[in-house]
Amino acid sequence: MSLLLGGCSTTTVSLREGPREYVGTDYESVLRKWTRTEHLIALSELENFLTATATFEAWDFRWAYAVRYVQDYRLTLDQRKQVLEKALAETQQRHQFFVAIQGGERRHADLTKPESAWIVRLIDDTGNETAPEEIVAVRRPNALERTYYPYNTVWRQAFRIRFPRSKEDGRPTISPRASWVGLRFAGAHGASELIWQIDGDGEGETKRAAAAPPTSR
Repeated sequence: MSLLLGGCSTTTVSLREGPREYVGTDYESVLRKWTRTEHLIALSELENFLTATATFEAWDFRWAYAVRYVQDYRLTLDQRKQVLEKALAETQQRHQFFVAIQGGERRHADLTKPESAWIVRLIDDTGNETAPEEIVAVRRPNALERTYYPYNTVWRQAFRIRFPRSKEDGRPTISPRASWVGLRFAGAHGASELIWQIDGDGEGETKRAAAAPPTSR
């Protein structure tokens, strides 16, 4: 028997685009808002099959990331514009997640390998399920990745996982009607889902998700 451990409340996020008024010191709170963690544990053996932490690098997150980066590296106004434009343009091409995982045998947790213990899918509550178009292993995280994603410790394996924004028929992979979007890790040991509740009003307040999807399998 396995158990998926997670929180009973969540912070809603907004997928709306548009200007933000972030400063560099806002980054930590924005990172928390866009990051989720789940643990898949075998109760009989107290074995941790999978601990997965992921940051959804959506428009709102990337704006805060770019502002923090500009501040840290003391960039000029022209450089700031270029960094922000590049970061936001990438959100128009794909949905991207920074993911760090651990659990089980390390060689079986490499998501880039065909023999990986886990298959990852982008899901939402309207029934969409999308395979990644690219999974890139972050083999040697640099100082920037260690600092900006502090959960990415030496005990974990890190990846950037990219999904298409649209299906072959043109429909979006995250429905405009979706009330939540998630990452599903599925394998022989069970399934774990990291869920981002979507705030239709764009307010992004913390609330208990009475209609949240199941947190165990």
